[in-house]
Amino acid sequence: MPDRSYITRTALIVALGGFLMGFDASVISGVVGFIEQQFELTSLQLGWAVSSLTLTATLAMMVAGPLSDAFGRRRVLFLAAVLYAISAIASALAPSFWFLVAARMIGGFGVGASLIIAPMYIAEISPPAIRGRMVSFNQLNIVIGISVAFFTNYLILKLGQWDMAWAEALRFDAWNWRWMLGLETFPAVLYFSCLFLVPESPRWLIMRGREAQARPVMIRASGAERADEEIQAVKASIASDADKEKVPLRELFAPALRLVLLIGVVVAVIQQITGINAVFFYAPMIFEQSGIGTDASFVQAILVGLTNLVFTVLAMALIDRLGRKPLLSIGLGGVTVSMLVLAFGFFQAEYTLTPDAAASLPAEVPTEALASMTGQTYSSDVAFKAALADALGEEAAQEHESTLVTAAISINPGLILAGILGFVAFFAVSIGPVMWVLFSELFPNRIRGLAISFVGLINSAVSFTVQLVFPWELDQIGSAPTFLIYGLFAAAGFLFVLAVLPETKGKSLEELEKTLVK
Repeated sequence: MPDRSYITRTALIVALGGFLMGFDASVISGVVGFIEQQFELTSLQLGWAVSSLTLTATLAMMVAGPLSDAFGRRRVLFLAAVLYAISAIASALAPSFWFLVAARMIGGFGVGASLIIAPMYIAEISPPAIRGRMVSFNQLNIVIGISVAFFTNYLILKLGQWDMAWAEALRFDAWNWRWMLGLETFPAVLYFSCLFLVPESPRWLIMRGREAQARPVMIRASGAERADEEIQAVKASIASDADKEKVPLRELFAPALRLVLLIGVVVAVIQQITGINAVFFYAPMIFEQSGIGTDASFVQAILVGLTNLVFTVLAMALIDRLGRKPLLSIGLGGVTVSMLVLAFGFFQAEYTLTPDAAASLPAEVPTEALASMTGQTYSSDVAFKAALADALGEEAAQEHESTLVTAAISINPGLILAGILGFVAFFAVSIGPVMWVLFSELFPNRIRGLAISFVGLINSAVSFTVQLVFPWELDQIGSAPTFLIYGLFAAAGFLFVLAVLPETKGKSLEELEKTLVK
């Protein structure tokens, strides 16, 4: 009999790589406001601080597979754990902006490696009956990591406000963003340590001709009766792969594949261009634009993480019941409405610094310089921030922006929160997880690996661009137009899904190939 507790324990350890990936990607959301002031960053530099991780993660995804074939899955996972730890420590100690970017890029290599290798390893060691559930641990851990990052950011922010001696000694106030980034060292060290309890992938061992080492792992994973059958099946698969010719890139663009490639590229673009990583990586900044203040913005970011977690689990339960097309249609329709709600909420906002509000500002705000603005009403965040910069200078305006927006804004913050949470819920239950399922089903067997790599690269490139330009969009065109653009892209995706996407639920890969590949 298979030792299910052994497989579950091994999968959970390896899936810690997913937790670290989610944590590393989202912890920056609590940092951006502080590093923007400390390093006096432009909006594009701030975008670089966030998006640089995605850039190197994309590069790592391209080389992680070949490296794991050459050196083993386990060694690449060890390397990823080391890169996470180095990145966390270097980011926390960063003396300059470019040092921080370099440190984040080191972490990106760990993100890309664990994103590719962790689910691959889990699939290779799990018996077929529980493989789907075991592999899903990795995706679930990514979402948990995102949620934990939002929570620890808020916890460190609150610790910085405590008067307790130990909190003051650790300088949570002065070093808040450094603690946020450095905290990742602890799960990274835990991951590295726990990987010693994990065997090498039995499939990789057989690929390297080390069947004697693979057999005990296979016996524990699949049971003594099935171990020999699985070993022979792996050897036959390896022999079959060795006989196949390498698929050239130009085959992706053959006329017969135009439909599936079009669907893959559009879905890959829509998943990111609707702004999901702008929300995950800049959540407190977005909430601060609604005037609720720094503390409340961090609390609402926690709600974003929890919503993402709950609706990701719901998607896992519904995807094989409702089907891919209904989930995508409902999800993209909901994303469209949510983004339009956000755009409407920010469009209605007005900014007026009344004499009473100016008088109640903290002492460190130079209120005398704001005399020309007092009593004036501004109809957009861009106009209000421009007036602040003229009155206070760029550096002082940036330093006090959150305080002054909170004092001047007239907006419905509940509408903003509903729009953000609605967007995250509809995304997490649909195009977030469904995209990868579609990719595994749409493309013919012969080109599946190459095609998924190609559309995955496009997906990462769009993600990088969205993260990079989001602060610039807020500065140059404002919150309302930015979210309106995301909503229009979601609407286009919704119409595309209704008109073009076939339902793939319940159909074999061979049936889909006959239908889609002309």
